[in-house]
Parts: sequence; structure tokens; C-alpha cells
Amino acid sequence: MKIVLDGQGGDYPEQAVLGAIKAVNKHKDLEIIICGKAEEINKVLSDNYKGDKITVCDCREVITNNDIPTIAVRQKKDSSMVKAIRMAKEDDSIDGVVSSGNTGALLTASLFIAKRIKGISRPCLAPSLPTAVDGKCFVLVDCGANADCKPANLQHFAIMGSCYMQSLYGINNPTVAILSNGQEKGKGNELVKETYPILEATPSINFVGNVEARDILFGNYDVVVSDGFTGNAVLKTIEGTALCVMKMIKESIKNGSILQKIGGLLIKPAVKKLKSTMDVNEQAGGTVLGVDEIIVKAHGSSKEASICRCIEQTMQLANNNILARIKEDLSGLVDLEDNND
Repeated sequence: MKIVLDGQGGDYPEQAVLGAIKAVNKHKDLEIIICGKAEEINKVLSDNYKGDKITVCDCREVITNNDIPTIAVRQKKDSSMVKAIRMAKEDDSIDGVVSSGNTGALLTASLFIAKRIKGISRPCLAPSLPTAVDGKCFVLVDCGANADCKPANLQHFAIMGSCYMQSLYGINNPTVAILSNGQEKGKGNELVKETYPILEATPSINFVGNVEARDILFGNYDVVVSDGFTGNAVLKTIEGTALCVMKMIKESIKNGSILQKIGGLLIKPAVKKLKSTMDVNEQAGGTVLGVDEIIVKAHGSSKEASICRCIEQTMQLANNNILARIKEDLSGLVDLEDNND
């Protein structure tokens, strides 16, 4: 197994290298190529690693969060992100790419360089999110790559999300729901209403109908399908609510009575577990679905453990042949109008 890591993309480049070291120490059959400024990467390696499973590809440019994605991808050809994806596209021995860099640039580079899977109308970004059921996640597709969508796009998101849950979590016949403002058939905007019968007629997915935003965290659905604008709003609301609730609990205990402070000490282990569950650094990365390479997007603030987890996620998706699954499930579809828009 060989993975390429964008070593300059996130907020903590040193942590990306440490995450790679952690991964190769855990998996003896794993090789990692780190793209980035060689002198910085080699310094971290010399202090922390003595093996031969990590190599460095020197890249002199970095795509920052302030860059305009399309311009950066075209102009910064020597950037760690562009080189990482290009290496994966040109070298069949490479199984996937991990980056914690600029999300828009990563989506753009994935589309321009890795190219769409034949039959996929648009790629999407698919993060795994925790639920109230211990250890169970669901995948939200799309969460920001496509603000405006057509029914064919949502159908493809549903197929890819279903393949993703099978490949990453081993869930057979995962349930698929479409995000709406009511559970009843017929609810939703025009996009949801038009997409509903299409998903009902899609043979490769287990479509179970509409789902409201308030219900997606209870663990009853494996794949939640949405346009990227709505999905991103839901994702950011979940993240903000989690941070707000944790802050409110902390402040309530801190400013409470002696009994409340004692109670706070008693529930501290449970609160710590909840915080860990909601921490983005404890979750799997988002995957760019619909392009012809496995590309995993780590959070921009990812540190050692999270980078290692995203590398392992990439390995698992490769081992379970997610690209082949998607292509197979697409093969029997009847083309929809404007399928390739």
C-alpha cells in the first residue's frame, strides 16, 4: 500500500509528518510519500524516524487558504497538493492521497487532475459524522462542493455515499435518505420532490425516504443526501452546536454552586468522552467522491492522530475497492437529462 500525503496543506505541517510516521509504524506494509518542502520534512523525520518507508517529494510552492482555488491549481504546479494528486494519477502503484489543505483547491485539483469517474455528473465531498448511537456514523453527501444541484447529481451522490459506507464501515445495504423539511413524501423544495422518485427507482441503493435535519444525528440513517449548500449549512450548524453545548456545560459548572461543581467532577469522564466524539480530530476525514482516485480531505487543524486516521481511512477505501464499487453501481443506470452538466 502506497499513499501520498500533502505535507504542507494544513495548519500544522510538522504534525502531518508525525502522522505519517505514526501510520507507517502501525502498518508494516505501508509506504508514504510526503510532498512538501524537503528541508522542513527531513528535519522532522531525522528527529523522529529511522525507517525507510517514508520518502520525500520536494515541492517549493504551497496553496494557502487565501488562494483562489482555480487560479492556484493552474498556477502553482509545484505545490504539494497539485503534485500529490498528479503523482497518484500518473503512478498506478499509488493507492490514494491525503491532504488537509484548502478544500476548494483540493476539489478543483481532484476534478482537473484526477478527473471524474465516467458516468458521474459531479464529484462531492462526503464527511462522516457521529451519531447518538455509540460508535455509529453517517455520511453527508454533499457538504459543500456543489451549491446548486440537479436530480441526477443527487442520485449520483446517493450511489457514491452508499458505496462509501460499505467500503469504510462494512455496512451492507446502507439506508439512504434525502434531506428535506418533512418526512412525508411530497415535502421539500422542487429539487427534493424531483429527486425522490429517482432515488426510489435506483436499484443499487436502499432508499428510505425523506429525513429532517433534527433526526440525522440519532443513528437511523447511514447516508443523508443533499445539495452542497444545504449540506454545508447543516454541517456547520452541527459543528457550532457541539462547540456551543460544550462551552455552556463548562460555564454552567464553573459558575455554579458547590454541589454543581461536585456534580461536574462526577460527570467529567462522560463529558470528556462526548467531547472526544464531537472532536473533528477524532473523526474520519471527508472523502472526495466521484473522481478516479481516492482522495481524503483531513481537517485543516488536523494533528498527528487525525492525519494517521485519514491515512488508514485511505488504505481501507483502497483495500475495499471503492472506485470499482462506484463504477459497478453506475453501470446499470439509465442516463438522466443533463447527466453531465
